Amino acid sequence: MGPRYLLTDSPLSSLQAYCDIGGGEAFEVALKTGPDSVIREVIAAGLRGRGGAGFPTGEKWRSIAAGGDDVGSRYVVANGAEGEPGTFKDRAIIRHNPYQLIEGIIIAAFAVGAKDAFVAIKASSSVEYERLAQAVAEVELAGWLEQVSLKLVRGPEEYLFGEEKALLEVIEGEDPLPRHAPPYLYGLFSATPQLGWSVGPALRGRGRAPASSNPTLVNNVETLANVAPIVRLGAEWYRSMGTPESPGHAVVTVSGATNRAGVAEVEFGRPLREVLDEIGGGMPDGSTIKAVLSGVANPVITRNRLGAPMSYEGLSAVGGGLGAAGFMVFDDQTDMVSVAYGVSRFLYIESCGQCPACKFGCGEITSYLGRILEGRATPHDLEVITARLQTVTDANRCGLAGQEREVISSILRAFPEDVADRLTGNGSPGPPPSIGKIVDIKDGVVVLDDKQQYKRPDWSYDDSPVIISRA
Repeated sequence: MGPRYLLTDSPLSSLQAYCDIGGGEAFEVALKTGPDSVIREVIAAGLRGRGGAGFPTGEKWRSIAAGGDDVGSRYVVANGAEGEPGTFKDRAIIRHNPYQLIEGIIIAAFAVGAKDAFVAIKASSSVEYERLAQAVAEVELAGWLEQVSLKLVRGPEEYLFGEEKALLEVIEGEDPLPRHAPPYLYGLFSATPQLGWSVGPALRGRGRAPASSNPTLVNNVETLANVAPIVRLGAEWYRSMGTPESPGHAVVTVSGATNRAGVAEVEFGRPLREVLDEIGGGMPDGSTIKAVLSGVANPVITRNRLGAPMSYEGLSAVGGGLGAAGFMVFDDQTDMVSVAYGVSRFLYIESCGQCPACKFGCGEITSYLGRILEGRATPHDLEVITARLQTVTDANRCGLAGQEREVISSILRAFPEDVADRLTGNGSPGPPPSIGKIVDIKDGVVVLDDKQQYKRPDWSYDDSPVIISRA
């Protein structure tokens, strides 16, 4: 797969091992050239956010750095709350090389003028937490944290913990309920109750809360892991790989119907089919790919579009999306109505309930898809699903409802024959596929969160899994 700079051949055991391959040099370059120069280099490199949206990283940094002292303190947050189904990239990076992530955080804090930084991960990610805790202790002892404080935050299992506005709530000691305003407008420890959220516990008892907005930079773990190589080797080096719109490499996860599951570092621009075959080891004999989902935030990619380049623009051009490059593969025996139900159920369960159209709409879509799976559907049920897909995003605070619309509508459009089979009672038997976060990948076998099937819409857990459908 060529030279790599995000995933080392084997996990680095110490800070010294990282320094032996150039670790620390990027921060020295940053100190010599200054914050403005660092931001310009990241912009010139064309680094895009790896959390799913692909927003230009340097432009995000520049917006946080702007505004002077009047906007208050600035903060940096590394989002490692990885819960996107089909994705295991951030945890793979942390396991291999937490030091490169930390150096990226330190450079980001220097560039935007932040004195405090956080790494947020799920409390269940114990392996990653131990790796990060050891790495933070080492870099602190080495004097790397003289200009910035770095804290680890362990959060809940909920999918919305990874949504950047909900992430800030968790850091402040609240539940993962997305705020109205994005972090670059109102960040950590901003006292703005008029915007619809409370002053977090960290501010309580301190007298009158500050009125500043505290712009906060939230970047995905993989995004920040790209920073040190870019600053050390330069934008031209970074742009020598990938495509003009998607330079560099991505850490790709493949799971599902392939011969094996895996995570690997891949240069942007390679055909998606080739990437799936290389990481997933091909398909079992007699089996072919029917469809691929990149997490649960992008339209389905059908088999006739697998020759598209694996890049932001390449997958968008065929009606799909790169997302977090976590590809779930479904074979030719898969009933895609079951997949639609599995995705819809996941999003319904994980919706926080602050936006009625989202919670109600996702619930209605899930329940009527459940009727179809049980063989009790009528043409009216499809009309209800269509209507709810049109209104599910009304007044939404985050992107979850948009994901429901994008993924479910794309599956129903792409596989009308599967819908017809279900309506006529000829659909594939068996339970819907499990859609949930990857807990681990061991020896080519994916371990899914088995608790997801028992989770209820109020985020509590039931005794047994059931298909959600109308009586």
